[in-house]
Amino acid sequence: MDRYPAQQYLLCLLKNCYNFKKLTQIHTQIIVTNFPQNFVLLSVLLLYFKFDYLPHAHHVFKQIENPSVPIWNQIIRAHAKSETPKRSIELYNQMGAMKAEPSGITYSHIINACSKSAFWREGEQIHGRVLSNGFCSNVFVQTNLLNFYSLVERNGGIIGARRVFDEMCERSMVTWNSLLSGYIRCRDLSGAKILFDEMPERNTISWTTMIAGFSKNGGCRHALSLFSEMQRSGVEFDQVTMVAALTACADLGDLRMGKWIHSYINQKLENQPLLLSLLNSLIHMYASCGAIDEAYDIFLRMPKPSTISFTSMIFGFARNGLMEKALNVFEWMENSKQNDVKPDDITFSVVLYACTNARLVSKGQHLFHDMKRKYGIERRIEHYGCMVDLLSREGLLDEAFEVVMSMPMKPTDAIWGALLSCCKIYKNLNIGSHVAQKLIGLDPHRATAYILLLSNLYKYAKRWEGFPWENAPLVRQRMVEINLGKPVGRSQVQINGVLHVFSDDDSNSRCANEIYHMLAILTKEATFVLGCLEAVHVPPLRDRGGRSGGAVCFSDY
Repeated sequence: MDRYPAQQYLLCLLKNCYNFKKLTQIHTQIIVTNFPQNFVLLSVLLLYFKFDYLPHAHHVFKQIENPSVPIWNQIIRAHAKSETPKRSIELYNQMGAMKAEPSGITYSHIINACSKSAFWREGEQIHGRVLSNGFCSNVFVQTNLLNFYSLVERNGGIIGARRVFDEMCERSMVTWNSLLSGYIRCRDLSGAKILFDEMPERNTISWTTMIAGFSKNGGCRHALSLFSEMQRSGVEFDQVTMVAALTACADLGDLRMGKWIHSYINQKLENQPLLLSLLNSLIHMYASCGAIDEAYDIFLRMPKPSTISFTSMIFGFARNGLMEKALNVFEWMENSKQNDVKPDDITFSVVLYACTNARLVSKGQHLFHDMKRKYGIERRIEHYGCMVDLLSREGLLDEAFEVVMSMPMKPTDAIWGALLSCCKIYKNLNIGSHVAQKLIGLDPHRATAYILLLSNLYKYAKRWEGFPWENAPLVRQRMVEINLGKPVGRSQVQINGVLHVFSDDDSNSRCANEIYHMLAILTKEATFVLGCLEAVHVPPLRDRGGRSGGAVCFSDY
């Protein structure tokens, strides 16, 4: 076969190649006929990329003599988008060693690879080469540099992104949104708000970025305000927008807005497949707002609930005091025939929380051991904290102390504080004194509440011969010296669609006089009831496993 007809024949075969098997047959024929022409191999290379067979493509690439810059760009791009982005940086270095001149497209692909793999140092070096090689005004290179710096987690990331943004002659919606994401990622909400207000136009991504950013960083009220403003501006919501808004509703307990979003979903997205994350957000919102029946109804209607779905439902039942139902859903999850549905570390945190509130010591201990033995899940500090809380509440302070001492990580002040609190309830001065030694060395601004507990414990110790009760005034004096008070308590309630927020020593409310009058009445009644309870013996509770608890802790109800 003459070379030119053979070339045409192979190109025709490649043009009509629609599957990987056919491509390998053609590639074999090229090798057997010793026809490694660059433009034929390039066609094979592009088809391997199309069928997503990168190892085969890389093998073909190595057969090409003196690859042109477009061929280098193709192989670098393929690796940058793959699970091996570091390989694209190695190819870029090889490209330089072979004296091939990178183009703006080359730099765009390399910067993308650095962004994907968090190669911050390499990305900054590439930026230097962009400047030295005269591509600093290339809009595609600038856009990718902006994306890169917006993803940098170090302090200088957003500064670099802003510098690139300010140097750009052309700015698209993509570049504005990329910089906006950078501000949100580094939690500079004020900077994000200023940039958002400066945007010449905003699309769904712009609004969603702001709503999600404020929702995740403690600005839930502002997030819902933005959501309402987005609605008034006529920009259409997408499902990701509603996930962000529902998260804010859950944190604020804003059931009215949550129901409105659910109604909007039913009306506007009736014939569209819903994101699993949107359904999970609905479950979380309803459960957080106390509408547990609505949450469970959504859960039951899900065709394939995920691990997050089950965990959200377990947490919802546990949060609303329905511990038995929470554990039933967990058992349902354990018996699920879906291969991708298995309890994870967060699931076990929630289930152990349910066991704690249901006073199921035996069940909690069994699940705690099952985590590693049955599921291979490493216990985190949250799991140890749940076990300490569970055992402490039931008066099993020796066992709780043993759990703390067996922890492979350093116990937090919250764990020591939970144990100390129960030492006060059950009047266990022996363990309390050990815990006190751990807490007294903490940063005082984190340990305020625990110092109060310690002071009260020492005060109770007056009845115990040999106990250093004289330390009580010293502890309180320490609080005075560093000007500490208990952290401000806050609560909120929604009445007729209006969210009311209350805090300690708040006299700014227009109903302050009525509130404090009612508080005085309740305090008087509570003092009388507790006085009566102290005069009678309260028998210990027993969990379902038959283990004895201890005195009832009325502060838990």
